[in-house]
Amino acid sequence: MSLDRGTPVRSIVVPFESDTSPGGLGRLGHHEVTERWRAVDRSAHSPHIVAVPSDDGEEWTAAALVTSRPHTAYLKIVDAVGDVPAAVAAVVAHARGQGLAQVKWEGWTAGHETAAAAGFTELRPPLAQSEGADGPAAGYVRWLCDGAVSEPPYYGQSTHFTCGAVTALVAQTQAGALEEEELDRSAELTLWRDATNFFACEPVGLGVAVRRAWPSSPVTVHLDADRPVLLDHYPESEQEWRALLQHASRTDAGRIGVPVDPDHLSLAAVRSAIGREEHVLLLVSLARMQGFDVPHWVLCHGAVPGALVIEDPWANAAAGDTWVDAHLLPVPDPSLDEMSTLSEDRFRGAVTIGRPQRHGVSSCEPAAG
Repeated sequence: MSLDRGTPVRSIVVPFESDTSPGGLGRLGHHEVTERWRAVDRSAHSPHIVAVPSDDGEEWTAAALVTSRPHTAYLKIVDAVGDVPAAVAAVVAHARGQGLAQVKWEGWTAGHETAAAAGFTELRPPLAQSEGADGPAAGYVRWLCDGAVSEPPYYGQSTHFTCGAVTALVAQTQAGALEEEELDRSAELTLWRDATNFFACEPVGLGVAVRRAWPSSPVTVHLDADRPVLLDHYPESEQEWRALLQHASRTDAGRIGVPVDPDHLSLAAVRSAIGREEHVLLLVSLARMQGFDVPHWVLCHGAVPGALVIEDPWANAAAGDTWVDAHLLPVPDPSLDEMSTLSEDRFRGAVTIGRPQRHGVSSCEPAAG
């Protein structure tokens, strides 16, 4: 493996297990760092150590703990110890060798100058972190592919059920329809209350709530299912009244002019929408990324070769997942295609939000925000 400038990088990759410690790691010291590595069960995110051996191969001169969500296109450095620049260069080369789009670096011990010297850009600090997920105050990213992706604010949902509202609020903040200081828990719960199907936000109800909140923003709901959705896990008596609410949402959509497209939304169409500077709220299952089949809303807002870039308002603290994972998260198109195909009848639900309009014409410049 090699650095961008062609300097050879010798490295080895070994699995990381919280109950054991490779011999080379202990000699690097920084026991408080390695204790953090073992504080949670990271096994679901393929933890491994990328280490740089000494010239004689007998010891390690540097090491980094690296993890990532399954079926994504990035690696995350939790920490690096020893010769930190060498460790980070080895991780970058390791990621390039896998054809990944991105390397992230949690800012537990890494400072801005160290990260910048390694080619990383500091991420905007989160406005809020999701419930129970206490990640680092800082984080860094280095893109390994062509294309620029603008960075929206990161806001973690404050409940287990407000993901749909948060994705819409973040989209509208990036579009300039909402001031950043207005993106808070009050806005989160207010929009959820208007969109909820108790407790989930189904696609039509979410689209209607977005249009009500921002009448100048064009909204289209995409749902290729002709039945109420997200109800299968409820007993029949609970399904009945929630189904009535979903029918009411369809009536509301027709009355206020929110189209409901019954065709299957392709990932190519999602890319096209992003190219038009639109935002796509996409309903996914967390089974592939987190290991449990729970419906969840994410925001698609960027595209790079081979992957779409999403904002996930939730981080799985139990697996060592933080806002650094969830923010500017690249997911390969085939993986996202599978994640967003739900239930036995394999439906897809999404809400597309266009750029805010002024006087009936889409604006060229977003409002200040």
